[in-house]
Amino acid sequence: MSNDEVILTKEGLEQLQSELDDLKYVKRKELAARIKLAISYGDLKENSEYHSAKNDQSFMETRIIILTKMLKKARVIEADSLDLSKVNIGLTVILNDIEFSEKITYKIVGTEEADVAENKISYESPLGKELLGKSVGSIISVNAPMGVIKYELLEIRAN
Repeated sequence: MSNDEVILTKEGLEQLQSELDDLKYVKRKELAARIKLAISYGDLKENSEYHSAKNDQSFMETRIIILTKMLKKARVIEADSLDLSKVNIGLTVILNDIEFSEKITYKIVGTEEADVAENKISYESPLGKELLGKSVGSIISVNAPMGVIKYELLEIRAN
């Protein structure tokens, strides 16, 4: 994988494209209206509404640039076409935490769409790195601040 590539699942690509479209076609108009209203208040030097709106505009335009660049460099992983015998980006794994006998489900995704709250982990994370290429039945050990955590890989699936 090239350093310039942005690895995404199909779902991740759709989410980033949706965010970009929302920023470009909805949020820009809303911000323009805020700026116009703030200008109507007069004296721009001491107009906190104007400065706040301009600051928000700067952040939004930066995000638009970042998203545009990411989407141009995107390489989409189609989970449906992957070999399910080994863990790969775009696949979902079910693990058993050996110490606590607890099942955990994670989807292996690119860095840009990783979200632990949604059980999406990056292939570049410590656990993601250990999982790549492993097959069902493998024991995975991950160094964590509280010590080594061991998992057994129970299942690999496309969704």
